[in-house]
Amino acid sequence: MSIRTARVAQLIKHEISEALTTRIETAGYGLLTVTEVIVTPDLRLAKIYISHFRSGKSNEQVMEFLEANLKELRMGVGRAVRLKFTPELRFYIDQTLEKVERIEELIRQIHEDEQGR
Repeated sequence: MSIRTARVAQLIKHEISEALTTRIETAGYGLLTVTEVIVTPDLRLAKIYISHFRSGKSNEQVMEFLEANLKELRMGVGRAVRLKFTPELRFYIDQTLEKVERIEELIRQIHEDEQGR
């Protein structure tokens, strides 16, 4: 990733985070966090990874919420990040927390099995 794409990704991450905490009503969706933004080299596409904590919502419901607010989020990015073209935004659920929990559960089971022997 070049310095320019990294800088644009950081600006987009900041803008989306700001929008989710101040301008868009996220009540009922718990803590929505932008964990990573990856921008293509031509700056036309931004892949935005979101995690949700204590939302009580499924990944599909969170994705529907983000898609419903896509226009407002993209307009905010367009205002905050001065580029020839405003990048297309694609949202993905960050699976890192689920993977960590699963690994911890497996390790816990291994320790319990070893103690039971």
